[in-house]
Amino acid sequence: MDMAAMARWCFQRRAWVLIGWLAFLVVLGAGGRAAGSAYSDTLALPGTGSATALNLLEHSFPGHAGDQDTIVWRASAGSVRAPAVRARITAMLGKVAAAPAVASVISPYSARGAAQVSRNGQIAYATVVFDAPQASLPVPDVTRVVHLAEAARAPGVQVDIGGPAVENALRPSVGISAAIGVVAAAIVLFIAFGSLLAMLVPLAVAIAALVSGLMTVELLSRATTIPSAGPTLGILIGLGVGIDYALFIVTRHRNNIKAGMSPQDAAARALNTSGRAVLFAGTTVCIALLGMLVLRISYISGLGIAAATTVLFTLAAAATLLPALLGFLGMRVLSRRERRRLAANGPAPDGTSGWWTRLAAFVQRHPAPLAAAAAAVMLILAIPVLSLRLGSSDAANDPEASATHQAYELLATGFGPGFNGPLQLVGTTTSAADTAAFTRLAGTLKTEPGIAAVSPVVAGHGASLISVVPTTSPEAAATGHLISSLRDSVIPAAEHGTTLRVYVGGVTATNGDFATVIGHKLLIFIGVILILGFLLLMLAFRSLLIPAVAAVMNLLAAAASFGVLVAVFQYGWGLRLLNLGQAGPVESFLPVIMLAVLFGLSMDYEVFLVSRIREEWTSTGDNHQAVRTGQATTGRVIIAAATIMILVFSAFILSGQQIIGEIGLGLAAAVLLDAFILRTLLVPAVTHLSGRASWWLPGWLDRILPRLSIEPAVEPAVEPAVEPAAQLGPAPGCAPAHDVAREVTRSSTAG
Repeated sequence: MDMAAMARWCFQRRAWVLIGWLAFLVVLGAGGRAAGSAYSDTLALPGTGSATALNLLEHSFPGHAGDQDTIVWRASAGSVRAPAVRARITAMLGKVAAAPAVASVISPYSARGAAQVSRNGQIAYATVVFDAPQASLPVPDVTRVVHLAEAARAPGVQVDIGGPAVENALRPSVGISAAIGVVAAAIVLFIAFGSLLAMLVPLAVAIAALVSGLMTVELLSRATTIPSAGPTLGILIGLGVGIDYALFIVTRHRNNIKAGMSPQDAAARALNTSGRAVLFAGTTVCIALLGMLVLRISYISGLGIAAATTVLFTLAAAATLLPALLGFLGMRVLSRRERRRLAANGPAPDGTSGWWTRLAAFVQRHPAPLAAAAAAVMLILAIPVLSLRLGSSDAANDPEASATHQAYELLATGFGPGFNGPLQLVGTTTSAADTAAFTRLAGTLKTEPGIAAVSPVVAGHGASLISVVPTTSPEAAATGHLISSLRDSVIPAAEHGTTLRVYVGGVTATNGDFATVIGHKLLIFIGVILILGFLLLMLAFRSLLIPAVAAVMNLLAAAASFGVLVAVFQYGWGLRLLNLGQAGPVESFLPVIMLAVLFGLSMDYEVFLVSRIREEWTSTGDNHQAVRTGQATTGRVIIAAATIMILVFSAFILSGQQIIGEIGLGLAAAVLLDAFILRTLLVPAVTHLSGRASWWLPGWLDRILPRLSIEPAVEPAVEPAVEPAAQLGPAPGCAPAHDVAREVTRSSTAG
């Protein structure tokens, strides 16, 4: 791809490019408004016990297949059976029963719900049965039920509501977190560029790409399964990579102008060098994200599609919109001070002096001890990952002031912690013998350890149902052990000698099955993205060692970042400071999302660093000089880009959602470790130690591999000048120095 020609075309026709992007956004917006979204949070796990149980419920117990949420109340003095409390709550429950999407309400004041009052009489609950699973319920209908329930609050009467549908409807927006991330990124960009206009370019490109990507994801949700969390993940990834990619290109563009090139030539050179690296890195990110499809879990695949879509639009904006915006700015992409210095002193080389040069020289002198120290830090941080426990958070992890958290605590106080995650045992009772065996199973369950309560048997069409309340909370490890015990020993014993088949379902069992499925497929997923990453880097850099080292580095970064996650969210270290609830298992789908994103982002910095090193290697043949120069020239911009990503990801920790907080913290930790330890110390040190072997590829393999080069095929040399501008002649590919000086002078007075 001739990136230079495309950059010149967009630069020269900048007005048309900008109009085209605006028109594209308008068309996408109109299409999205007309079609609407169809996000689906249905967790399809074919072949699992919980999925079979749900299918039986939908067929034999339609009233139990819908989402069941809970309205809970407490009388601060007296009993919930007091006439005033009873009258107030009964009136509220009547309104809830008549609300849209509500199939039925089971009141504790009815004979059927007599057991729904705590032993001390101060806490009671009503079960709200919706007419569809949580994933299919309209949010406005659930919100209406929440408002009806909260309207019954009064002095001395606490009323709260919780459950899967309510949690989904009341989930806080990530808009504030995104805004904080953008502001933090703007500050870093302004510090890096020293120019307000230059700062705005990466932000504009990232926002245009993000908006177009999210609107496309909304349209895609009507064609394939996209979870409601898909746009949130798209915002998280799109903001980070969008700003970063634009930062790399704008930095190269500014350096080209400082070296004496005209703005148009500078943009063409920037897109033909850093732009190629951006396209390669972004493609790697997309491959890693789409690697989630190999798991064949629609929920996970939808997340990967949503995130990859935003990255694709980021690449499109970087290749087209960015050079157009640079065309509008001209020389004003430099600060006034930089323009005055350029006019007075003339072009200066893309310098490799200062702190980064000294650091690069230090790494060259001490590669072995620095590599050992960096590896030791990563391995120590990775130790907690050995005790990683996958699971699912519940309302206990919601903010303490939220209605869902309060409802959870009230139910746990009045009826025990396991009440918040009942298990549903569904049996295929097609004969009298099966029915008798299922009834005996209900009696056996009452004496099993770990079970607090067992409901009476409910008969349906060809099936029977028992609700089992564990003694422990849904996210507790003991609850998972109970489910395994039921499936492995208790239920098989009850089925023996009959055609009865019993399946354990419910939200808690589904979450457990999800974690199991993910765990079994995780190694396959890791292998797929490692192999793809290895092949891409081998094609790009014509080396075996470089991609092998990159794969090991990616695993180190992933292990260390997961170690941080386990320490914070599973051990609870510092969790209270983050206001993200209590310690518990790491979210079961988080490893897949994190690994996909981490491998992609790690490849970003690897590509930017190694492509610059390879530029020097191909021109000098000196490995040490190539590593030193590559590190010195890319170190500052890599750290600036990493800082932006860290701030953007960290802003999502403030979202108040534990899952989003986990993703934000995990990605922020991964980028910090990757940029500040791996790419700053470990990769340069290892490349120094490996010497010329870093660039070795067997001749036979080199001949059969297709050519995929990040560097441009033709790159005109630019001899940076150090004399005053008036004494300069034109460098190849550059405007004459006196023309540059005149343009600098004009832009200084105009800008």
